[in-house]
Amino acid sequence: MLLGALAALLGLEGDIEVVGQATDGDTALALVTDLGPDVLVTDIEMPGRTGLELAAHLNAARTTPNGKPRVIVLTTFARSGYLKRALEAGVAGYLLKEAPASQLADAIRTVARGGRAIDPELAMEAWGESDPLTDRERQVLRAAAQGESTASIAERLGLSDGTVRNYLSEAIGKLGAANRVEAARLARERGWL
Repeated sequence: MLLGALAALLGLEGDIEVVGQATDGDTALALVTDLGPDVLVTDIEMPGRTGLELAAHLNAARTTPNGKPRVIVLTTFARSGYLKRALEAGVAGYLLKEAPASQLADAIRTVARGGRAIDPELAMEAWGESDPLTDRERQVLRAAAQGESTASIAERLGLSDGTVRNYLSEAIGKLGAANRVEAARLARERGWL
C-alpha cells in the first residue's frame, strides 16, 4: 500500500516519472537493469537482497547502458549506524519515511543532479559511535538473530562450524553482550545489523 501511494504521489510531480516498482531487492535489481532509472528509491529491510546490499551491488557494478542509478534510502530506521552503512554502500540520499512527499521529491531532484540528500539530524548523529563489527560478523550475527543454528549458518555461508562460532564470539565480545541474542539486539538498536 505504501509503495503504491508513494508512486502515486511522486507521479503527481511534473518532472518525476516512476518507471517501476518492486517489493523486494532482487526484483528491484532486475528492474534497474531493465529500465535504467536515474534514481532508485529503496528501503533498507526488504525480502531477498536488502536495500543496503542493493546499493552496494549497484555501486560496485559496471555502468549499465543508461549509467548507474543514484540511490536514495527511504526508511523508518532513524539510526546513525544505518546511515553510515548506507553511505559506505554508496547511497546519495537517506530520508525517513515520516518526511513529507515534497521532501522526497526535492531529494530525488537533488540526487538526480549529482547532489546528496541526507536527513540533517541523522547526519549530525553519524559523527558519533562507530560500528565495530566486520561485514562477516554482521552477516553471521544477523543469521543467528533469525534463529539459524551454527551448523545452518556454516553450511549456507560455506564456513566451518568453528569459524561461525568464532565470528559470533567476536561480535559478542565487541558489543559487550552476554550471548548472541543480546549481541543481535544491541547491534540492531545501534543500526549496525
